[in-house]
Order: sequence, then structure tokens, then C-alpha cells
Amino acid sequence: MRRIAKAWWKFMFGGQGLSVSTGRYFGESVLVGAVVGMVVVGFRYAIDFAKHYVMEGLGHHQFLTHLSEGAVCSSLFSWEDLVDPYRWLMLVLPAIGATLGYALIKLFASVEHARGTGSAIWAYHNNNGYVPAAVVPVKGVASVLTVGFGGSAGYEGPVTLIGAACGSTIGRLLNLTVRGRRILMAAGLAAGIAALFQAPLAGAMFGFEIFYSSSDVEYETLLPSFIASAVSYSIFAYFWGWAPIFEMPDFVYDNGLRLFPYFVLALVITYGARFYISLYNSVEGRFKSLRLPGSVKVAIGGLLTGIIGFFMPDILGSSYSLVDASLKCGYGHAFEGITPIAVFGFVAFFLVKALATAFTVGSGGSGGLFAPALVCGGTLGAAVGLAFDRILPETISIHPAAFALVGMAGFLASTIRIPMTAIIIVAEISGNHALLLPAMWVCGISFWLNSGWSLYRTQPHCRESSPLHR
Repeated sequence: MRRIAKAWWKFMFGGQGLSVSTGRYFGESVLVGAVVGMVVVGFRYAIDFAKHYVMEGLGHHQFLTHLSEGAVCSSLFSWEDLVDPYRWLMLVLPAIGATLGYALIKLFASVEHARGTGSAIWAYHNNNGYVPAAVVPVKGVASVLTVGFGGSAGYEGPVTLIGAACGSTIGRLLNLTVRGRRILMAAGLAAGIAALFQAPLAGAMFGFEIFYSSSDVEYETLLPSFIASAVSYSIFAYFWGWAPIFEMPDFVYDNGLRLFPYFVLALVITYGARFYISLYNSVEGRFKSLRLPGSVKVAIGGLLTGIIGFFMPDILGSSYSLVDASLKCGYGHAFEGITPIAVFGFVAFFLVKALATAFTVGSGGSGGLFAPALVCGGTLGAAVGLAFDRILPETISIHPAAFALVGMAGFLASTIRIPMTAIIIVAEISGNHALLLPAMWVCGISFWLNSGWSLYRTQPHCRESSPLHR
């Protein structure tokens, strides 16, 4: 009986996995995931409230992505559209929302601590994982005001910082060490992405991949990010459903000859990403050099965004209508006979979305760069796919929507330096897991070719160059 008891004890509690320390870290990760999940649920309700009552209600905002019907071109010359008073109201709404959001952050939180994902990365490496708790409500409301009023930005940057603030605050309340606080901060950051994008695996990978511009990762944060992401996603999906954000048909990769056009796509994505990064840094630098109050700079950026959105309303807000158009192009009869117009249209959307995002965020507005990168990658990928669909033989069977999805992954990998997250997140947000191989191909090439380029200048290149590990 004694031998049986010893054997049973070793079987149940042998190894280092079951311990008080492990249980404590597990409980802390679950707590972070639960808190972040509930916060993101409230954040999502606020987003929909602003979208419904401000952009669609007050501004009568309408999307014009029907490229096959010439809606974009007709809207530029339609007298009825030009004299619509609600459309003129949308001209100034982005400036109003951005100014209100900036004033809120200026009054109740430090601007340095509330810049989005870049601030979270900086806090992880340079500030002992400290993000003020005030960031949670202030950044959330400021971002809803900025993007909900039509600013060209995303919600993922704010939700990343909000999640990081939740993790950092819980770490301080539990009186954890600096290392423990950093880990919970990264877990909260991952949980925010997992919930908002309804992509639990991608969110968990984001929590250990975002901190460096090279292929280095923070492996200490991996397991807590998995736990927190699973909990936050489950809570968020309970309120908002389990379906992916976007819908598209399954396109199977079953022809090795497609690697060549996907290689061309990787090159286009590489230089498109460089353009996006260069444009953003240039506009941000110009605004910083202006000797004007911050609120005036933000208002100017919002007004410039409104002017662009007056002619192309789809660039206002998160622009997920452009992602929908990209993931639905090339099948059915919507684009037959007008491929050149559609290619030009998607390239034009890429250019104006990049410019509008630079004006909104580069001027100091509260918003993220992650979602605009998705839009830019999708539109570029759709343009390349439509062009190849027109010139290549039918035996290769090019699907422009597949190029759009893979382009989104490549653009994220190239600009934000998260190749593994990019491959997984586009599969989870679209429900299409059949394009992992071309996504790996394009992400690997674009990530490699754009080494040294990153949207987040707070990212150290590798672990050795981080103050944390130096």
C-alpha cells in the first residue's frame, strides 16, 4: 500500500508543473483575461453606439465601395451628393472627434502613456511594465470619439493599450515583482487583441511577438498570453457571437504555379508597406515640427481626413467596408468587364487610406495603425489578384479574394513585424484556413525584405538591444 501511495503521489504531483507558484500564475492570467474581456465588451458597445448615432445617424455616412457600379466615380460628380448637408457635416466631424479625444487625454492621462501599441511596447521595455490605470477609461473614450466621429484609424491600438493597462494594474494590486507585472501586462495586451478581433490564437501570439522588430520573441509571456486570450475571447464571444468578423469563401491552394504570382504580391506588399511607413513618419514629423498647440494640430489632421472622406467616404472610421469589398472581389459577376477600373479603384483606396490614417494618427489623434494596415494590405492584394486574374491563363486559377487575404497577412507582417500573428489572424478573422501556405510564403518574404522597417519605433530590434535584457 505504501508503494502504491508513493506511485500515485508521483503520478499526480510529479514534475514542476503542479505547484503553488504555477497555480498563482494561472489564476492571475485568468483574472487578467476576465477583466480585459469585460472591458473590451464595454468598449465594443461604445464603438457601435458612436457608429450608429454619430457617423450613420448624425452624419448619414454611407459607403461607396460598389466599384462595379461606378459608385465611387459618380459620387465625385453627382450634384445631389455634393449638396447633401449631411455629407458636408461629415467634413468636420473627424476634426471634432479628434479634438475632443485629444483634450480628454490631455486632461486625465499623460499623452506619452496613451499613444497606443507603441506606448505599451515602450512601457514593457523601459518603464518596468507600468501603464497607468487611468489609461483604461480615458483611452477608450478618446478612441471612440476619434474613430467614431470618422477619424481614419483602428480600435486595436487603443484596446492593446487598454489590455496592457489592465494587466499592469492587476500586477500592482497583487504586489507582484517587476517581472510578474511585465508578464501580466503582456497577457492583457494579448487578451485585448484576442477579444476585439475574435482571434484567440493570434492574440496569444501577438502577446509575445510584438515586442521586437526582428524575429525575437518574449517567450516568458507565451503561456500567460494563451490563458488570458482564451478567457477574454470566451467572455467577448458570449456577448457578440462566435462567428468570424469577415466572411469569404474557402479558396484551396492546390496549384504550385501560384507561388510565382504570390511572390510578385510579396514584392508589391513590401514596397507598399515601406510607402505606408514612410508616409506616416513623414506626416507625423511635419505635425511635430509645427509650433501650434496639440489640439490645433489634431483638429487640422481631422479636417484633412474629413476632406478626403468627403470624396471617398469609405476611408472614414475603421474602413472595414473596404476589407469586405476586397474579400468579395473576383467571384460572381460583380467585376466582369471592368477589371482595370477595379484595380485602379483598389490602388486608389490604398493610397487615400494610408494618407488619411497618417493625418488622423500622425497629428496626435487617438487611434491604432493595425486595422488600417489590414485595409491597406487587403486593397493592395485585391488589386494584384484582379490584375493576375486578367492576364494569367485559367489553368492557374487565380482568385483575387485569396490575394486580398494573403495581402492583409503580408502587410501586417511587414509593417508591424509580427509574421506568425499575421498568418494566424487573417485565417481567424475570415474563417478561411486553407491559405496558410501562401500566407507563410508572402509573410516570410515581405518580413525578410523589410527588415529595418517598422511602424512602431519603440520596438527594439532584438532582445540584446532591449534595456530589459541588456
